[in-house]
Amino acid sequence: MIELRPVVFVIGILLTILAVAMVIPAMVDIAVGHPDWQVFLVAAFVTLFVGVSMVLTTRTSLRRFTVRQAFLMTNLAWIVIAVFGALPFQFSELELNPVDAFFESMSGVTTTGSTIIVGLDFAAPGILLWRAILQWLGGIGIIVMAVAILPMLQIGGMQMFRVEAFDADKVLPRAAQIAGGIAIIYVFLTGMAVLVLWSLGMSGFDAVAHAMTAIATGGFSTYDASVGHFDNAGIDWAISVIMVLGSVPFVLYLRVVRGDLQTVFADTQVRWFLSIVFISVGLVALWLYYTDLMALPDALRYSTFNVISVMTGSGFATADFGRWGSFVVTIMFLLMFIGGCAGSTTCGIKIFRLQVLYATAEAQIHRLMQPSGVFFPYYNRKPIPDAVATSVMSFFFLFATCFALLAVALGLTGLDFVTAVSGAATAISNVGPGLGEIIGPAGNFATLPDSSKLLLCLGMLLGRLELFTVLILLAPAFWRG
Repeated sequence: MIELRPVVFVIGILLTILAVAMVIPAMVDIAVGHPDWQVFLVAAFVTLFVGVSMVLTTRTSLRRFTVRQAFLMTNLAWIVIAVFGALPFQFSELELNPVDAFFESMSGVTTTGSTIIVGLDFAAPGILLWRAILQWLGGIGIIVMAVAILPMLQIGGMQMFRVEAFDADKVLPRAAQIAGGIAIIYVFLTGMAVLVLWSLGMSGFDAVAHAMTAIATGGFSTYDASVGHFDNAGIDWAISVIMVLGSVPFVLYLRVVRGDLQTVFADTQVRWFLSIVFISVGLVALWLYYTDLMALPDALRYSTFNVISVMTGSGFATADFGRWGSFVVTIMFLLMFIGGCAGSTTCGIKIFRLQVLYATAEAQIHRLMQPSGVFFPYYNRKPIPDAVATSVMSFFFLFATCFALLAVALGLTGLDFVTAVSGAATAISNVGPGLGEIIGPAGNFATLPDSSKLLLCLGMLLGRLELFTVLILLAPAFWRG
């Protein structure tokens, strides 16, 4: 049997943090005189009571935290936080049913950005801020998980970053210190983003909400029209930069702070990421210009923002790119799967896995052409271990399988082909909007049946926790011993 005390202890700490976070939107609602402050305070009290009770009844040492406990804790943490995070949505003036409230909360904490709320322009400020806080906490949570937990669990090639982050890198001596350093940088970047957006014309409230969801590459906005509501080129360019900053490995920022300014652009993962962004933006901009849909400056502005938003999984929108033609829709659909860099707030397949797959295929081609030769795949000028290559290829297979099964399951709930396929893609890649008239950039997930929403929640969790972390719990051997 798995010793559950350490798992419950950690989840109790996380719930305590979540309860403290609920007080912030309560104070905002009090300031504007909105009655939902009572909902937030009650939800905070319930969450705090449960969290503190879990901590006090399971006080234990975490020094012997086993791999199986880490798997279980990671899954339960995201699910439990989503459940308690749903309380304000369900009991506020929105009066969402339990499934809708859970969907909105899961979308927030996994930084997916899909929403079922209609009428954001008139929603209470506390609820709008709570959505942003959930994504902001989910963003920092996934970074810490990527540098401290996933490498230990050897998920989908992430073991490669255990060496880079702790042994070869030697940025800081312990995982806790690395997590602390990353948290400071995360808060600093958020603060700078707030100042920039506020200076460009956003209100203080909107600047805070959009800065939090942009650096977390989450995509929750305070308006139904998303960032398109502002119709401000400066804001579009600024948020584009913020989303890119959230897509870079945060461990590299620690190196920059220590004076290694060249480290970001020397990393091949970052170079691949930026190259894909530039190429995709160029193709979409040229398409918009040569099909007479937009003048060149507008084409560059709208293509840059929406390409970055989709590729990083942010989910913001300034236009309905579904109306830009089949060429653009095809590019956007493919970009949904890519994601950003490992150790960032983004999800999707991740750039480094594409690099490993490419290097492995290249080495195999060389072996076919020169059977007597010895060729090794490389990543960042280091040989790729066979275990990493196997993990990455297994991840690709599992990702494709889960995507296909999720799309089929959504189809069985009555969704049309475009909605089912793009819904599966946007959920498992944690992007936000899908394609088509229903869940496209100008659409909403509110009209989907509850069964579809629950399936999408499962897809969000699978994508956010890198598939293996969730699916391993289904193996009977995991629970034995």
